[in-house]
Amino acid sequence: MPRGGARAVSGPPPDPRSLKSAASMEKGGWRTLPAEGRPGDPPEWPLTEPTGRELELWEDLWAKPQALAWEDMGQELEVALFVRTLAEVERPDARVDIKKMVRGYLDSLGLSVAGMNRNRWRIAPAADEPPAAGPESAPPVRRPSARDRLKVVPSGDGA
Repeated sequence: MPRGGARAVSGPPPDPRSLKSAASMEKGGWRTLPAEGRPGDPPEWPLTEPTGRELELWEDLWAKPQALAWEDMGQELEVALFVRTLAEVERPDARVDIKKMVRGYLDSLGLSVAGMNRNRWRIAPAADEPPAAGPESAPPVRRPSARDRLKVVPSGDGA
């Protein structure tokens, strides 16, 4: 085990659509976030005076489903830093290193598919949309075996 008792993570993030991951979701390893997002006003802006664009991004982000998890974990500061960085990246003269930081924030805050998978979050289907066909509703695909490919050839001896 690495220092600090944390387990090393290797390999791709879990895929909630795979059969193996579906079994782990049933064991409570995944958090389902409501499609309608977080209700109510966003938390108070934790940094120095925000720009108009930062406030727009702040309000938009705190209405997302992921905002419920951020709120539970007290990530207001991290979200504000992401908002400030994102507003900076939108400028035409943005530095390349700032652009790379945005990708890291997207993943760590669960705003990308990889980030959702790493955080073990999934978004529930919206109330007005039909449930998507998942692994539990589709019959398992059986691959043909060598026996399936054998053909019975009559012997032709007339017996």
